[in-house]
Amino acid sequence: MTLRIGLPKGSLQQSTFQLFERAGYRISVSSRSYYPDLDDPELEAVLMRPQEIPRYVNAGAIDAGLTGLDWIVETRADVVQVCDLVYSKATARSARWVVAVAEDSAIRTPQDLQGKRIATEVVNLTRNYLATFGVTAEVEFSWGATEVKVPELADAIVEITETGSSLKANKLRILDTVLETNTKLIASHAAWEDAWKQKKIGTLAMLLQGALLGEQKVGLKMNVARDNLDRVLGLLPALRQPTVSPLTNTDWVAIETVLDERAARDLIPELSRAGAEGIVEYPLNKVIP
Repeated sequence: MTLRIGLPKGSLQQSTFQLFERAGYRISVSSRSYYPDLDDPELEAVLMRPQEIPRYVNAGAIDAGLTGLDWIVETRADVVQVCDLVYSKATARSARWVVAVAEDSAIRTPQDLQGKRIATEVVNLTRNYLATFGVTAEVEFSWGATEVKVPELADAIVEITETGSSLKANKLRILDTVLETNTKLIASHAAWEDAWKQKKIGTLAMLLQGALLGEQKVGLKMNVARDNLDRVLGLLPALRQPTVSPLTNTDWVAIETVLDERAARDLIPELSRAGAEGIVEYPLNKVIP
């Protein structure tokens, strides 16, 4: 039994490979191959454009895949959306498809797009967006370099952005957000109805989500005198409750907990002042809630 899965080729490829490795899968591919090697004999991977993955999953050519919500909507694919995997090529947050116009454009609202020309890679997504405002515009497909088409070749564009820096660099102003999108693990209905494949997909989802959560968390270990225990515990967040273990010196205990990495910087000095000693911070590969 094997599960055939599509992995995104292009800008998301490297970050996807890194995510799989943190989840516990060794993955490698030669520069000219479209078939990565995984150390799990039950997984067969193929690299393809994320725009195409929903169509092939929908058709049953592959069992599952990683693609964006945007491409699911754009291709109108009927697939099972198994889970969200919020990561991208540059940041650990969702990306946005936005309507952008020239900085000095007279277009100020979505209604001002009536009768205008809009260039984009997501034609269906853009038309759906315009329809919510009752706006009719000429939406043309763009093969790339969409930012340079305003204002000479188009009145507006619909483009994806994570930080907005590229749009600003091209003297464009964001008018509105069309769709917030992130990577999703999807499956075909046939694969999801197969007990073995559904279990395999569920395991993959759990490990990938655990790897993403592990990126955001760290573990803390410390020793605390029992007299200071309540003060230290009062400072500690945890997924459930901190683990408290007795030491050979019965006047002391060891505490271990998991917390957001961003919180550790401010919390460690507070713990030290509250009486914690031997504080150790360590990274986590995966966190399974």
